[in-house]
Amino acid sequence: MSAAEDLALQRELLQGVSRTFALTIPVLPKVLEPVIGNAYLLCRITDTIEDHAALGPVAQADFYERFIAAVEGHGDAAAFARGFGARLAAHASRDERRLIAETPRVLAITASFTDEQRTALAECVAVMGRGMAAFQRSKSTAGLADLAAHAHYCYVVAGCVGEMLTRLFIEYLPELAVRRAELLRLAVSFGQCLQMTNILKDFWDDRAQGACWLPRDVFLAEGLDLAEVRPGDERFARGYRRLLGLAHAHAENALRYTLALPARETGLRNFCLWALFMALLTQRKLLAHPDFARGAEVKITRASVRRTVAWCKLTAGMDSVVRASFALLAHRLPPTFPGDLAPPLAERDAGAEAEVLR
Repeated sequence: MSAAEDLALQRELLQGVSRTFALTIPVLPKVLEPVIGNAYLLCRITDTIEDHAALGPVAQADFYERFIAAVEGHGDAAAFARGFGARLAAHASRDERRLIAETPRVLAITASFTDEQRTALAECVAVMGRGMAAFQRSKSTAGLADLAAHAHYCYVVAGCVGEMLTRLFIEYLPELAVRRAELLRLAVSFGQCLQMTNILKDFWDDRAQGACWLPRDVFLAEGLDLAEVRPGDERFARGYRRLLGLAHAHAENALRYTLALPARETGLRNFCLWALFMALLTQRKLLAHPDFARGAEVKITRASVRRTVAWCKLTAGMDSVVRASFALLAHRLPPTFPGDLAPPLAERDAGAEAEVLR
């Protein structure tokens, strides 16, 4: 396939499995669009393994390892696609089935990238896949043990993606290398902001599937057992408010990360700002509707998405306007509970979690 055909394939697959990223990735610099588009397809394949819990944890772990080996270049991509494709649950969408069937072509594109790009993608998939496998083995409606476990989950499903993107950004802009350690830490926090927002929005939907990714300790402090919660419980609303305060702190770090990117690189900034501002809009809806019972009730509207995109396109290169826009969106969000944004997440070595999972 030619480079143009590769890009067309990736755009088509992204449109089917993630309309959000199909919208955001094309704004990136042209040299980054193919690799980041490919990276998100690899992550989506990993997510698809997680989504099909009917496989059971042992089979899931096996498929994660087979896919990791294929991404690293020493596994059989076609065998993975055939094996996992045959096991996809009946509720898998046509687009998911096509993505899995196209795994060999997606990985052929991966193989065309630079050494650093391939390494960044492979390490991200390894951390994500092995981390997801570990959490799938112990998931329940009782939630995760505490805020540290919650941060660890956010890392393996989103923070490692932030690290990967940062490595790609630095290769594209070597001037960022002097801030590498700072950017990697902020990227993990940015990932937690986005993942916390999704977890908070999707709580009731995840619970219906037998999973809860909220920290038990926050709700036990309110006298509430997450396994027995019902919509409208004031204790639940108080716990949510505390977690929104933590998500707000991570959003502040996400803003710092975005503004650390050169103002002239409006494509990179738009890629970050769209995700950040849409997360803030969702957090505002969660704060305003503490008695919600379905994720659809706190989903932001398409009109809000269009306004966000248009505004960011106009202002992404203007630091003062970006800061003012953030302040406007975040000004009603609660402050962080004392001690919640503490090590190991706020100050940790960005690669420490990956070492734990290896």
